[in-house]
Amino acid sequence: MKKTLPGLIHHASDTLRSALQNGRVSNTILYVNAGILVVLVAYFLLAPVGIIVSDLSDPHIREPGIPGSAVRLFYNLPPHYAEWARERLKSDRAAALSTDDISGTEWPIFGSVFYLWSVVSLQEAWERDPSLMDVEPKKYAREAVEAATRLVTDPEQASWVREHWGEDYLRRENVFYRMLFIAALTCHARLTGSKENLERLREQVEGLSAEIEKSPHGLLNDYPGQCYPADVLVAIACIRRADRMLGTDHSDFAERAIRAFQGDGLDERGLVPYAAGASSGRPLGPSRGCANSYVSLFAPELWPEEARKWYELHEKHFWQERWGAVGFREFPADMEDRDWYIDVDAGPVMMGFGVAASAFGTGAARVNGRFDHAYPLTAEMLVASWPLPDGTLAMPRLLSNATDAPYLGEAAILYCLTRMPADRVEVQKGGELPAVVYLALFMASGAGIFLIALSLLQVRRARRRQENLVVPHVRFQSALWLGLLLGAIGCLLVCRPAMAILLLLAAQLFPRSRPARNGEAE
Repeated sequence: MKKTLPGLIHHASDTLRSALQNGRVSNTILYVNAGILVVLVAYFLLAPVGIIVSDLSDPHIREPGIPGSAVRLFYNLPPHYAEWARERLKSDRAAALSTDDISGTEWPIFGSVFYLWSVVSLQEAWERDPSLMDVEPKKYAREAVEAATRLVTDPEQASWVREHWGEDYLRRENVFYRMLFIAALTCHARLTGSKENLERLREQVEGLSAEIEKSPHGLLNDYPGQCYPADVLVAIACIRRADRMLGTDHSDFAERAIRAFQGDGLDERGLVPYAAGASSGRPLGPSRGCANSYVSLFAPELWPEEARKWYELHEKHFWQERWGAVGFREFPADMEDRDWYIDVDAGPVMMGFGVAASAFGTGAARVNGRFDHAYPLTAEMLVASWPLPDGTLAMPRLLSNATDAPYLGEAAILYCLTRMPADRVEVQKGGELPAVVYLALFMASGAGIFLIALSLLQVRRARRRQENLVVPHVRFQSALWLGLLLGAIGCLLVCRPAMAILLLLAAQLFPRSRPARNGEAE
């Protein structure tokens, strides 16, 4: 006989009540929670360990070539980068930011140029060896290249420099932004073959080179009263790269431009200073690790002999092996009072190690053929980035500006991993895996195995002690658990994975049981 709808509802209610009273629902929750924990541990701890171990066996972290980790990161970035750049272009966010918000104003532009430089390197590598990737990089990344170029050159995105320099911000000083402007248009022309931006590129190249040439000491300001010589050096390198797209020749200009980086223009150690007076040409303080590594990425293509000396001095005064880790210091070794520090350029400085100095030092070591440095630095970078199975680099994503530049960290790592030795540099191999790499992999593996074992042990204990345990307020706990689970699913559907993970971890707290009192156990 067919049951009526009220009868079915009554039957379902009785079944649920019976299940709650007999603990079947709480047991089911326990099994589901154990499964969730196993999946989370495998995804966030054990799988990354396996990926890193595989990446560490790649010969191209020990010698010239494009590492597989860079190819994997490249495949993952373009769709995300294109979507983010297009959304930022549509918004009014950039115009609303203060000039003091460095990460919000500079990072989106800087990160986009890192990305464009990386695609150019991968394209050049693919042209030498098409077996490197299944698809031509410039075709795969075409939408991201277009969006990143528009982002760099869009006047609204340059609101902060327009506030500093006025509406003629592209015609006087403003070295940092104009250098990035030139770099973006050069990469776009190289990757698309389009001539639409060549006149704008030519105007900037001729204007900036003439202004550097006419300056008293070969230096110009990034912002009013703020001169960072490394940016001037990189601007000169960008002008020379643009020559290949424009058919121009600024080689004589580049040879004369070295005047800013000689004699009194260098610090007491013979290195390019972090800051200087544009009007005096003299350092305003010593060199710093982040600037040295940045300089060493570009100097070999301009002045090979000076670049070799600067890298050797960078090694002498800034290279550090300490507590099982290796890397470049942010401040010279004789300035130990600055072992703990943080700012927007250096990033965190811990035990003297500079995050930016060592990260860009990875690329600088590759450019200068110093794979005895690049190998251990790359190993540390791979561990510190913590690659997830979906291609995301967890730590760079967390440390980037989630609102304004979410992909800066990954773009910078892609840039460093795609650097190739400059022409005529001697390649030095060697180096060993730092102890900190082994320690990190051991701790992550141990933690993952421990958490899985603990979860399975709790299930086993709960089953064995079921008759001696009760779940207080079982209906409320079950409803709360289900709400957390559904909330996590909803967050995943709207692309909020971090919140979904937090909700899943919160669900692990339920159901809470306690020993049965007299008369409570069945």
